[in-house]
Parts: sequence; C-alpha cells; structure tokens
Amino acid sequence: MIPNKELQLPRSWWMPVACIVVGCAFLFGAMIGPAGPVWWRVPGELLDHLPWINVHSGASKLESTVLWQIRMPRVVLAGIVGAMLSLAGASFQGVFRNPLVDPYLLGVAGGAGLGATVVIVTGRAASSSWPIDPLPLAAFVGGLLAVLVTYTVGSAFGSSKTSSATLVLAGVAVTSLATALQTFMLQRNTDVVRQVYSWILGRLSTATWGDVRLVLPYVIISSGVLLWHRRLLDVLRVGDDEAQSLGARVTRIRLTVVIAATLGTAAVVSVSGLIGFVGIVVPHVVRLLAGSSYRRLLPLTVLFGAAFLIIADIPGRILSDPAETPIGVVTAFLGAPFFIVVLRSRQGTSR
Repeated sequence: MIPNKELQLPRSWWMPVACIVVGCAFLFGAMIGPAGPVWWRVPGELLDHLPWINVHSGASKLESTVLWQIRMPRVVLAGIVGAMLSLAGASFQGVFRNPLVDPYLLGVAGGAGLGATVVIVTGRAASSSWPIDPLPLAAFVGGLLAVLVTYTVGSAFGSSKTSSATLVLAGVAVTSLATALQTFMLQRNTDVVRQVYSWILGRLSTATWGDVRLVLPYVIISSGVLLWHRRLLDVLRVGDDEAQSLGARVTRIRLTVVIAATLGTAAVVSVSGLIGFVGIVVPHVVRLLAGSSYRRLLPLTVLFGAAFLIIADIPGRILSDPAETPIGVVTAFLGAPFFIVVLRSRQGTSR
C-alpha cells in the first residue's frame, strides 16, 4: 500500500506527535470509569504523585485507591499489550513481506487458548493458594509450545525457498488442532464455557500491577530485539536473494524476529486474553501516515499501538455499564471493516 504523501508530516514531527497521542490516551483512560474520582480530579491526582509536586485534587482516599489500584493498572496494561501486539504484527509483516499477517500467525492464539482452557477446566480455584496465578502461566506455555510445534513442522517440510509459506501453513494447522482440542474439552465441561470465552474474547477488567510486572520483562526484551532489527527489516523488503547479496543473513534475521515477536505476543496474551486486529490495524495506519520504512514504522507502531488499545478499552467500560464489553469485541468491530478496506485496496493495486 503506497502512503498518501498529503498525510505525511516531516519525519522529525512524528515521534513528538505519537508521544502526545499516547499521553492524551493515557489521561483519558485514567479519567473514565464507572467508579472512582470524577474526571476533572484525575489530572490533579496524577500530578500529586509526581516528585516535587504537591497538588490537592480533592479526591477521597477511596477514590484515590480506585484510581491507582483499578484504573491505572488497567490503563498501563492496555498500553503494554497494545504496543506489543502492534510491534509484533508489524515485525511479522516485515519478515514475511505480507501486510495481512498478524501476531497470532504461528499458533500463539490457539496454544494460549488451549492452555487457559486446561487450567479452567481442571479447576482454577484448586490452585488459589499458589504463589502465582496458573492461568497466565498456562496460556504462556501453551502459546510457546504451539509456536515450537509450528516451527518444527515448518522446518521439517519446507525448503529454503518455501520456508515462509510452509511456516504459515503449519501455523494454520497447529491453530486448527489447538482449537479442536479446546472445543472438545468445552463440550465435555459445559459449566466453564462462559468463563473460557470471557478470557478468549479479551479482558482487561481484572488487570493488576502484578500482571504488569509479570509481562514487562518479556515485553522489554522482545521489543528491544525487534527494534534493533528494524533496519534489517528494511533490507528484507528487497527480497531474500537481494538481501543476501547485500550481506544480510536472511534466515537468522527471520528466525530471531519471529522468536522475539512470538515471545512478546505469548506474554501479553497470557494476561489479556486474545485481542484481535491490533497487529493489523495499527501498522497499516502508521504506514499511511509516516511511510513504510521500518526504521520509523516500528517505533511509531509501539506508541500508536499503546494509544489505540487504551482508547479502544474505554467503550467497553461504559457501553454495558455496570457490566463490561470484552475488549476483543470492541477491536473486532473496529478491525474487521478496516481489514476489508485493506483487502479491497490491495486488490485495486494488484490490477
């Protein structure tokens, strides 16, 4: 997709613009909620926690607790999840040279969903005394095992020239198998269907600071590796043969990026559930605005991805008050029409 030059600002402007967008999204996310301080007291409460600043917001102790223990972990976790899914999506699109792939390409979603289903079916309450919640752990392990199987199958049956296509097909097969096993388990344990699907549809309502601390190391490592390879992803755009002639180790680059993106995706999925379309929508919007060079695309995708999911989480809090609409439902409403537009535009440019 060729970006519209009329939409492009000077390159040096985009990073400050993205930072402002993230800051505004963070503030709006903290201000809106069914409980806690009224919206106009939130900025003062946030400023009061900064060093050397003393602002009396007028919020009660209970309202302050709701803000810092319920709203803020949710906003921070939404930003982390959105940033990681967007970055992983853009990275996958770079290594496979296909703008329609997403972070769940290699079976992470199917494996994580199966792992979560196993924990819920076997009795999550029985492990309530454990030092850590087994649900995120099982989802994380399930996602990584699914990708390991995908890569093993893809490597065994794919040649050097068809390895990318074989890897994608192996991911589809592993996802189908994991989904089938998950469906089989749910049919035999219908009493947990509602609980499983509440996780599958994505949820941030149960976010805690513990969830943030759990995923942050994996996200930092994965993001660091992916951002370090952003110039090499630009090299891969010319094709494998041309990239190798320029000195790039294509196989090692592709493997490193896939592992890093998968690790980050599995980590955030383990605490947020399955949130679709973020890894497709955000990279495409950034390409339209700032161009397709991965040197600019990946850092901006991190910031705009965080802002996107924070903002997308707001309707879920208020549309069904006092209940909540799953965040995955909101992103699907936004992402599905956008995906159709992308398909239509690609069909138009291919003629």
